[in-house]
Order: sequence, then C-alpha cells, then structure tokens
Amino acid sequence: EALSLFREHYGFRSPMDGFYHCFSSYEEQWGYYSQYIRFLWEAPTGQPYLDLKEIMSGKPCFVLTTNIDMQFSRVFSEEQICTFQGEFRFIQCGQPCHDALYDTETMTARMSEHLTDSIRLPSEMVPRCAGCGRVMVPWVRDDGFLEGDFWKSQINRYHQFLRHWILEQPDKKVLLLELGVGEMTPAVIKLPFWEMTVKNRNVFYACLNQEESHAPEHLRGKSLYLQGDLAEILKELRNLLSR
Repeated sequence: EALSLFREHYGFRSPMDGFYHCFSSYEEQWGYYSQYIRFLWEAPTGQPYLDLKEIMSGKPCFVLTTNIDMQFSRVFSEEQICTFQGEFRFIQCGQPCHDALYDTETMTARMSEHLTDSIRLPSEMVPRCAGCGRVMVPWVRDDGFLEGDFWKSQINRYHQFLRHWILEQPDKKVLLLELGVGEMTPAVIKLPFWEMTVKNRNVFYACLNQEESHAPEHLRGKSLYLQGDLAEILKELRNLLSR
C-alpha cells in the first residue's frame, strides 16, 4: 500500500525491486528512496523482534544482522547491534568522499511534502554531498558502501563480545542463534557460526528458518535445526520461558 504508486508506474513486485532499479533520473530514484525509507520509519515494530527481546531479557546478547530495515535498533541498544550490510537509517556520499553518515528520518519526511506527481522529487530536493556535490545514497551495501568509523565500531563491539564470552571465559555456555539467514551471504553469519561451534566446546548452534535445511554433519550433537515460521516459533519460545 505504501509503495503502490511505484508498483503501478514501474511494475515493481517488491520494495527491493525498486531499490535496485535503474531509474532514468535522480529525481525519480530519490522519489522512490524517500517513500521506501519513510515507510520503514513509520512501519510498526514486528512482533518477532519484541518476542526476541523478551527471550533475551536478562542475558548478555549481541545481534549481528544483515537486515537493513531498522527494526533491531528499535528494541536493542546501539551497543548490542552490528548492522553488517548497513541500514536505511542513514545516507552517505555516493563516492564516498568523507567518513560521515546522515540520519534519514527528518529528511525523508520533508521530501514527502515535495513529491511531484507523487513519484518524483524536484531537482533541488535530491540530496547531494556538501563536500563533492555527488548525489547521496542510502547506507546499504553496494560497491561504494562506506565501511567507516561507525561501521568499524560495530564490528569491533561484536568481536569484543565474542572474545569476552567465548575465548576469555571458555567454561561459559554460549548459544549462537541463527534466525532466518538466507544463502546470499553465508560468510557473514552462517559459516562463522559453524566455525565457532566446531572450535569451542561450550558453544551450541541453533538455526531457525522457514526453508528446508539441516544442521551440518560436523556439528552433530552441538546443533539444532528448526524449520517453521519465525513469528510462531519465537512466540512459542517466549511463552515457554515466561511460565
């Protein structure tokens, strides 16, 4: 509903179709970006995120995610999250010519007031870098993705968490909980989780996914695979733990 005009005009079948579309102008591109990002800001927080937060309540935890929809940042603190592929919460210089990210909430709300024919922005509303004049882009991984200080600080916090709970305290039991990870970028979450499980005796790997799969053979006895809807599984797990 939020992007129906773009579906009708361009034939997009999903929001990401529009993100990767080769628009004929920056005014059209940012017309779409502005409404996609505004929708993400205004969308309600998904119940699975709230259930996961409750399940983790009182336990040390860290979220490594490839999601770019800003949902995790609503329920977990900044110090607990690493958004490896970026987030629509920020934009960056398209080159990038400098190490800075800019918040999108107020910007996209303002853009929404200036859309022409509901799908295009006036040229003066297209965000451009104050340093080099290049058009700004969402802080989402592509060839020009900014792996600057903000991104590096997230990665460092993730690695510090792992060192503290796995290497420095090897007697602690650690659960690596993989939720809905696909096959597009296995080297970010899936393969490192497998490696940490194999190498550390008190680490257990659990995979929850809607797609049919299985726990790796070399993780026999140290892993669990559950196939099903994450919303249903997390809701049931939350209810079980609250009894």
